[in-house]
Amino acid sequence: MRDALHILYDAVISLPSMRVVVLDLSGVEMLDCGGLGAMVFLHCWTRNTGIQMKLVNPSNFVREMFQRTGLTCILHISSVDDVVHVLCNSDGTTQNVNCATT
Repeated sequence: MRDALHILYDAVISLPSMRVVVLDLSGVEMLDCGGLGAMVFLHCWTRNTGIQMKLVNPSNFVREMFQRTGLTCILHISSVDDVVHVLCNSDGTTQNVNCATT
């Protein structure tokens, strides 16, 4: 699990000039404290660098873990439509389009 977190960090942080990071969580079956910490770290890093982070397709288990830990207050769990809207935003801004779901 630790190697997977380092791969995720490296993949996100090394992307050049991005404005949105979309993490598809559909393949995530388990989420421990390391995974929750990774989501918080990436949220803080993207926010501090002016990048939006959108999480899509969380399983019921992952969604429940976010709710139990209070992370739904800071993480943006988005619909695919929301992500498409942000990606197609032609003016290049990183505004939040307020379509996050809980």
